[in-house]
This record gives sequence, structure tokens and C-alpha cells, in this order.
Amino acid sequence: MPGTLPIRNVRIMVSLMTSTSPPPAVFSARYRALSTGITALIVLVAFEYLAVATAMPEIGEELRGWGLYSLAFSGPVAAALVGTVAGGRWGDVSGPDKPLWTGLAAFVAGLVVAGLAPTMEIFIAGRLIQGLGGGMFNVAIYVLVARVYPGAMHPKVFSLLAAAWVLPSVVGPAITGTVTEAWTWRAVFLGVAVLAIPAAVIFWRGLASREPHQHEEEKTDTGPFAARLAWGGAAAVGAAVLQYGSDDRNYPLMAAGLIVLMVALPMLVPAGTLRAARGLPTVVALRGLSMGAFFAAEVLVPLMLVKERGLSLTEAGIALTGGALAWSAGSWLQGKYPGGRLLRLWGGHLLVAAGISVTALAFLPAVPIWVAFIGWVVCGLGIGMIYPTLSVLVLELSRPGEEGKNSASLSVGESGMTVVAVAVTGAVLTATGAYAVCFALLVVMALAGALLSRRVTMEL
Repeated sequence: MPGTLPIRNVRIMVSLMTSTSPPPAVFSARYRALSTGITALIVLVAFEYLAVATAMPEIGEELRGWGLYSLAFSGPVAAALVGTVAGGRWGDVSGPDKPLWTGLAAFVAGLVVAGLAPTMEIFIAGRLIQGLGGGMFNVAIYVLVARVYPGAMHPKVFSLLAAAWVLPSVVGPAITGTVTEAWTWRAVFLGVAVLAIPAAVIFWRGLASREPHQHEEEKTDTGPFAARLAWGGAAAVGAAVLQYGSDDRNYPLMAAGLIVLMVALPMLVPAGTLRAARGLPTVVALRGLSMGAFFAAEVLVPLMLVKERGLSLTEAGIALTGGALAWSAGSWLQGKYPGGRLLRLWGGHLLVAAGISVTALAFLPAVPIWVAFIGWVVCGLGIGMIYPTLSVLVLELSRPGEEGKNSASLSVGESGMTVVAVAVTGAVLTATGAYAVCFALLVVMALAGALLSRRVTMEL
């Protein structure tokens, strides 16, 4: 419609400026119960995410499932693609409550199935259920934030969600290792499922106390749901095949998975995402570039430190913990100082590129190990600045009633690009053994994000 674009430009540009009146605190009386409930659940999700990586060697040994080892990681990511698409549309149509509870129930059910699994195949099934539920739950959180918290509070809310990862990042691996060695890895999965009950009660009380933030109602076209769900399934299959082909050194299979994924992804993200068209498409593209670079590097860093520099798994894990703490610090900064988002996106991507570059130097025997630890802290600080900023922007750039669909696109872009980055760098490392080439590819991704950062606005 004539006149729509200028009005939207004003909305976007104003949102990128610092507000003169401070928004309410996230834990103010009106929002305290809901913020506490969200935090409790995110802490459990974060703990489970970190626990799996720590416990998986023991799981693979006990269940004799080394042939399916990588699928325990890539399978949930692929299943989350379907859950994200379904949860996003469901949240737009009926509100966040139903996909929130359905996703949480599936996540807990997956924990129970995995914790009781007698074989690796059933364990993988539990992980797939977890991924499906987690994808649905995560995207519904975006819809909840959009509909309950005023826009001025969004930076602080997403800063809180990032901070919820701090404690699990610090104590999660140690607790998991202790429980696994003293009892069994099954206690980790079943214990998180049990703890989810009181966390869900806190969350339920928070939902009951909310006062939805009012926004202008507007009819939107979220597109044929069945078609989007089918494309989501295709993307999930492509992602799983791509990762399996990479791990199995089956390059034709890897190429087939990549082709399927690249055909399906454009159907699940805003038009123009692959060419970084201005506005929302660039926001989705930046999430994929930044998170793909970060997570692929996170896979390589402990491998390099253990295999090439002789560190123990615990020592290498300290580097990742430092990055997680820096991520939370970066998120806190964007919540504390919400202005200057374009500069923060540009600078955050440069920090990610610089951090990966510095960390990669630790491959050289003459370089002190502490250089890798500092480099990864720099990388974590950069991604901490980027991630919540993009989360805020996707809500601000969404028309009322489209928050779920667009948040789903953000998650789909992140998952898709992460799978591609991890699979490609894994294949390169397997074929050449060249860490430098792998890290260089990821630095290029981060630098591309820096160059594209200005395109999150509709202005020049």
C-alpha cells in the first residue's frame, strides 16, 4: 500500500535510537513472576544442552552406539527445524501458550525416553523428541516476549535469557561429570526432567499473572501452513543427511544433503535472505552468519586444544566456559545500553572474526595456550552483543501477528547455517587436517556479517 514503507521506516529508525525514558525493570512487580518462570526453564534447557556434550562419551560406550554418535547432536537440530516452523505459526494464530506447553511437554518426554533408553536407537529417538519440543518452545518464547513485554523492555528481556546460561555454563559440565562417574549418565537426563516440574509450576504462575502488552491488531498472511511444515521437514532431512555425510566421510551423501537444505531454506525464511535484502531478510542472514561461524568454531576449538596441544577435556572446557561468560557479558551490555545497535552489530561481528583468528593461533606450538583462552573470550563477547540485538530487531521488524513466523525464520536460518558451517569445516578438516583453512572460512563468515550489518535498516 502507498505510504506503508515510509511509516515502517520511521518505526525501524526510531527503534534503533536510545529511548529517553527508562523502561520498567524485568523483575519489577508486574513482570517478576513471568520473568522468574522463563529464567527457571531456560536454566534447565541450558544445563541439558551442556550436559549432553559432557556425558556423550559414556553414553556411546554403554549403549555401543558409536556409529550413531554424531546423530545424537545433529538429530535434535534437524528436528528443531520442524518444531520451530510449527511453533511459529501456531503461536501467531492462537497465542504462545499452546506451543509453549506442547513444546515443553515434548522436551521433557524426550528427556525421559533418552534417560531410560536401552539402546542407542531409542536414545536418538528421545533426542529427536527433545529437539522437536525445544524448537517449538524456543520460538513460542519470542511470541510471548512480543505480546507481554513492551518493546522498550525487549533488550533487557533477551539479556536476561542470555544471563540464564551463565550458571549452567560454569557448573554444568562439572556436575554432569560428577553425577555420571558417581552414578550413571541416566540420572542427568531424568534429573532434569524431574526439575522441570517445579520450574514449570513457576512458569505457569508467571503466565497467570501477566497483563498482555497491547498492540495494534493487523491482519497478516502467514502463508500455507502445510507447505511450510513440509519444507521444514525437507530442511530437517537435508540437515541430517548433510551432517551424517560429513561425519561418515561420504561426500556424495553430503552434497545431496546440502542441495536439499539449500532448496528448502529459502522457502522458510523471508524473501531476499540469501542476498541479504534490507530489513528483516538481513537480520535473518546475520543470525545465520554469526551463529554458524561461532558454533562451528566452538566444535573445532576443544578438538584443537586436546589433539594438537595436549590439553585434557576439562582444561579445554575452561576456554568454552570463558566464552560463555563473555557471551553473557556482551548480552548484558546490550540490555544496559540499548542504543547504537548498528554499531554493536558491526563491532560484534568484528570481535567474532578477531576472536576466532586469535584462537586459531594456538594451533602453533610456539604460541602460549592462554592466547586461545583470550581469543575465545573475545569471540564470546562479540556473539553476546550480536545475538540479543538480532532477537530484538526481529520483533521490531515484525507486524503484529507475524512475530512467531519471523522468529521461526530467525531460528531456521541459524540452524541451517550452523549445520552447513559445522559440516563443511568438519569435512575440510577430515580431508586436509588444516585447522587454519577451517578457521579462515569462519572468519570470512564473520567479516561478511560485519559488511552486511548496516542493511538491517530500510534506509541507505
